[in-house]
Amino acid sequence: MARIARLSLMAGLLAVGLLIYVVPAAADEVCYADERGAFCDAEPVPPMFALPEPFADSFLPNTQYARLDDLINVHAGPSRAEPIVRNVGDGFLFSTLSGGTYNEAGELWYMINPGEYVLAEDLRIVEDSEFTGVIVNRQPQRPFGWMIVDYWYSLTPGAELDESLPKLPRYTFFEVFDAVEAEDGWIWYNIGNGRWMRQTYVSVIEVTPRPDEIGPDEYWVEIDLYEQSFTAYEGDQMIYAGLVSSGLNRWPTYEGLFQVEQRFTKTKMSGAEGKVDYYFVEDVPHTMYFDMKNEIALHGAYWHDRFGYKHSHGCVNMPPRDAEWVFNWSADAPNDLWVLVHTSNPTSIFERYDMETNFSGP
Repeated sequence: MARIARLSLMAGLLAVGLLIYVVPAAADEVCYADERGAFCDAEPVPPMFALPEPFADSFLPNTQYARLDDLINVHAGPSRAEPIVRNVGDGFLFSTLSGGTYNEAGELWYMINPGEYVLAEDLRIVEDSEFTGVIVNRQPQRPFGWMIVDYWYSLTPGAELDESLPKLPRYTFFEVFDAVEAEDGWIWYNIGNGRWMRQTYVSVIEVTPRPDEIGPDEYWVEIDLYEQSFTAYEGDQMIYAGLVSSGLNRWPTYEGLFQVEQRFTKTKMSGAEGKVDYYFVEDVPHTMYFDMKNEIALHGAYWHDRFGYKHSHGCVNMPPRDAEWVFNWSADAPNDLWVLVHTSNPTSIFERYDMETNFSGP
């Protein structure tokens, strides 16, 4: 009420011309003064979570990617009459497009590398994921996360599916206000206003204690293989969080504490030559190798939108804008970026949170 009164007073003063000047204020205050004295309003507290602002020098918004069809020929120019440079082979093949051009025959061709052209009908343009994680402005007091599948919420934990209730879309963000283990054996989360969601449909993030090996001012990233999530920390302070796709069971992402040893703004990746899952991916963005023994890296993945699920050959796939954020943030870190890879136990939520204190709210 006091703030409303002050704002009303300021409006009245403006109306009658009595608001004379603005006095200097502390960084967290906005102050006004008139002939009767000065008064201040504290600026609104920043929200707990915020979406990251795009980087002004980012190449991502202006980059177009495509999947190449199997066994197509790459030509030296935008014409079938031009010499064949190579055949791409058979596999998961992705490239960056450098703009299209029409030839005299009216065919649309794309350049994929200097001196390499592919017919437009031989490729499929891909849309990279628009999902991004969140900036964390203050240490979270309760868990939070995202829906990883479109699904209906329930009004009570363990309830049968009721399709008359609204379906929450994939990547819906929420905070956790309560958690119980229901009779079906699964953990159910109250994600606000009495809406309950089973753990299999969500990825939940909690604050993780800093490992002893990491200094109090050092930068580190936690990769949670169970939740398929990541969190970025400066010392003990969580500052960013999002979703990832780690290695499939056949090609695991190995657990341990690592440090980033090599980083590339863009790089090529390939593997499984001669096998059905052969892949060759050009211009993988914002790559940070941390497990050199197994050639595993954090990197942006523009070729899929399966974040929150295992999907890779061992690397930690990140939404492109999240990988860019981590890459830029850690570039000036006082240390080589630490990477903690582990599998969390979701039942720890019952040990680490007081249900009555930490899970209060709507």
